This record gives sequence, C-alpha cells and structure tokens, in this order.
Amino acid sequence: MDGVSEDQQTAIADPGTDGRPGIPSQDSGPRPEPIRFFGTTWVEHDGGYGWRRLGVSVGSLAAAAAGAFVLRIGFQGLGDADIGTFVTAIAFVGFALCSVLAFQRTWRGFSARRPAGDSDGTQGLYAIGFVGALLAYFVRSLSEAPGEDLRRTEYAEARARHAARAERSGKAGRAGKPKPKGAKRKPRR
Repeated sequence: MDGVSEDQQTAIADPGTDGRPGIPSQDSGPRPEPIRFFGTTWVEHDGGYGWRRLGVSVGSLAAAAAGAFVLRIGFQGLGDADIGTFVTAIAFVGFALCSVLAFQRTWRGFSARRPAGDSDGTQGLYAIGFVGALLAYFVRSLSEAPGEDLRRTEYAEARARHAARAERSGKAGRAGKPKPKGAKRKPRR
C-alpha cells in the first residue's frame, strides 16, 4: 500500500484496534482531534507525549530567540542607516505591540475556537508579531500540549453526547423509520 504507514496498515488489517495493542477501535464513537506536533497522544499522554512537549518547548523558544536575533539585526540596520531615533522608536514600538497582540491572540486560541472566517484584516499584524506567538506556544507547552484543554473538553462533550444518543437508541427498541403521527395501525388477523 503506497503512501500508507505501517501503523495505518495495521489499523486497516485489524479493524478491532486503533493500531495499538489493547486499545479498542472507536469506529462507533467520536475520535479525538489531533493537535499539531502531538497527534492524538494528548488523550492518554502516551506515545512520547512528554518528549514531544519538551521538543515543542525547546523548538518554540529557539525559534523565538532566532526571530528576536533577526529583529535585532534589523534594528541595528536602522541605527546604522542614521534615520533618527524617532523612526527607530516607532519601529520598535510597532514590533513590540504586534508581538503582544500575537501573543494574546495565540493564547486565546488555546482556550476558545475562533469563528470560521474570522479574518478581521489584522493577519499582517500577527505575522509581524511572530515572536509573541512563538512565546505563547512556549509558555503553554510548559504545562500541556497547546490547545489540549480545549480539545479535551470538546472530546469529553462529544463522548457524552454519543453515549446519551446510544442509550436513547438502545431504549427505543426498534430500528427504522418511525410511523407518522396520525397513521392508523393495521388490524391484526
């Protein structure tokens, strides 16, 4: 099977498990949503979850440091261009403000979903403040996978809805289409 990993082949070959020994398939219920860099390891904290968190922490901090270094070189270029302290100060305040906004937006995204199509024209500001977004990722990954709490809450709610739906359908006692209201029953012979 081209393009299919060994884990996926195992899951295809053995539909009774999720490709991991002893873990039953959840074909009938909701599946957890994967998180970038973590997949679904956040559910059971297995599959190298701790190492992934460490990697994300170190990686995001290193990327933020590299970004800050590049910004420093840019500001040094502004200073060498001798354009004046006012323009340099405006650029510095602009980058700092964009970083704060990007940090805040990223942090809020870990606990609440943004509505679909939420492009309010500030994408450029958040791109300029990439250091703030990376720092938010770093801080959050110290305690959990970024977005884990939101996904865990949504997953628990989906499982509860599924269990309630399954319980209701089990009590109904019959499958198929219900009889329309007002329809008369056929007499038995």
